[in-house]
Amino acid sequence: MRTLDRGTFRDIALVCLADALVGASFGAIAVSGGLPAWVPVVMSLLVFAGGSQFAAVGVVLAGGGPIAAVVTGLVLNARLLPFGFAVADVLGGGWRTKLLGAQMLTDESAAFTLLQRDPKARRAAFWICGVALFAVWNVAVLLGALAGGAIGDTDALGLDAAFPAVLLALVLPSLADRSVRNPALVGAVAAVAATPFLPAGLPVLVALLALVPAARAALRRTPPQTPESEADPEAGDRPAVDPECQSAGRPASMAEVR
Repeated sequence: MRTLDRGTFRDIALVCLADALVGASFGAIAVSGGLPAWVPVVMSLLVFAGGSQFAAVGVVLAGGGPIAAVVTGLVLNARLLPFGFAVADVLGGGWRTKLLGAQMLTDESAAFTLLQRDPKARRAAFWICGVALFAVWNVAVLLGALAGGAIGDTDALGLDAAFPAVLLALVLPSLADRSVRNPALVGAVAAVAATPFLPAGLPVLVALLALVPAARAALRRTPPQTPESEADPEAGDRPAVDPECQSAGRPASMAEVR
């Protein structure tokens, strides 16, 4: 607790407040859409990924099957894989600690961890942010689920806008990069075009086809790594020649000169 400054604690508190509002909306929307109250509560405990939870529940409420909902959530949550590599140093200890840390890994906990340079501060930021968000999110989802049963029609409060708003908030920062923006637009067009013909939940998976040309273009832009021996096939195992010895008329290896 003493390794972090007040500004970091303030920012973590603000993030927790924002996530509490989103979590309450998630619980209310899930229950008012027809799901039992235990579904969003258990999902929040086991999955603990707001974007994936919104996406999966959105597919189910739109009439999609459970497989499409799970795949959609997994695809969206795949962004956490590189985050795991980036903050792996804070998960010291045994496998139990690593499993618990994997559950606490979110966009926010990874972001606060990467802002720190000191190893102790990185560890403190990760665990304080992760545990605080886990507690706040699950309490908010429970309260939202209880309120959703009483409210009934969450559309009247505009809570139905939370689905696209949360997903859009996750996507927008990445669209500044053209290499990300172009495949995203192609994928969006493909998903919209497939919507009248495919069951709910599958059009968003069709959007993944846009990654194929994007991956090929990235491979074409990457220059091949050519070893020096391949760049000069005549060099072979020829020893390096010192310029001074060469000017004296006697080739010598650098080892001899030294």
